[in-house]
Amino acid sequence: MSNKTKYVLVLNTCPGSISAKKIAQDLVNEKLAACVNIIPDVQSFFAWVGKVDTANEHMLIIKTTVDNYNAVEKRIKKLHPYELPEIIAVPIHTGFEGYLDWINTNTK
Repeated sequence: MSNKTKYVLVLNTCPGSISAKKIAQDLVNEKLAACVNIIPDVQSFFAWVGKVDTANEHMLIIKTTVDNYNAVEKRIKKLHPYELPEIIAVPIHTGFEGYLDWINTNTK
């Protein structure tokens, strides 16, 4: 394992496969992310407009660099159908050095 903090996982939920696939493909095509996993059928419970709501969503797990985070956030906000999309970055403190190097090689 390597102790690097220049990489992040960005979490994002989408209302359906069309928006999830569009965001994933654009981020990888633009080299803003090395990889995006889409996990379908995530059931979300959340507070919205004064009540608890629920939705079936698709979870995106986006692997990128800290340097790309702002561009990733901007691109998601441009493509995302939600008024307030979930965009959360989780730092990667350790990981397989070869995989982390692969993220670096496949992002700009």
